[in-house]
Amino acid sequence: MSRFKAVIFDLDGVITDTAHYHYLAWKRLAESEGVPFDEAFNEHLKGVDRMGSLDLILARGSRSYTQDEKLALADTKNRHYQQLIATMTPDDLLPGALRALEEVRAAGLKTGLASVSKNAFTVLDRLGIRDRFDYVVDAARIANSKPHPEIFLTAAQNLGVAPGDCLGVEDAVAGVASIKDAGMYAVGVGSPEVLTRADRVIPSLQKFSLQDY
Repeated sequence: MSRFKAVIFDLDGVITDTAHYHYLAWKRLAESEGVPFDEAFNEHLKGVDRMGSLDLILARGSRSYTQDEKLALADTKNRHYQQLIATMTPDDLLPGALRALEEVRAAGLKTGLASVSKNAFTVLDRLGIRDRFDYVVDAARIANSKPHPEIFLTAAQNLGVAPGDCLGVEDAVAGVASIKDAGMYAVGVGSPEVLTRADRVIPSLQKFSLQDY
């Protein structure tokens, strides 16, 4: 039996890899604005919401933008991203993701999703796993992006579980910080050298096992 009552997952980089689609969409937008953009810089956008990512990109350029201009650019990026994710299928689930979700539910724990992506519902539908979650946070209703703990606290509240009884799973530094500041146990997916605040780090959900926590 797990000592936890709920597991709250991030989406991008944990359950599926939409990072490449985000990269292509941001790169197209940045280059249209004359801003250099590569995979190294893209790492800084992991776990950051859309407007926050846009601000980081535009800060590398030489001109300033009005809020209306920024909103238009964000919409342009999102339309391109939506075109890309429309091609997703259940085959785009990362190795171990479906088994991890099944293990959590079989153990009688609640499952939540805490993604800053405003397209999370679409992605879950394309992957065929929306019904695997007891609660999915609507990122459009979250005021503070990761590393602020709001999104994980919102998930816990709507699952009816105290933060201390929740385990969060994240692949980004900002996401792990969000979990820890929410008062939860953090499982990082990636490198221990990067995800230093995580309580435990695994290379992928293939290594996820509730009996380890």
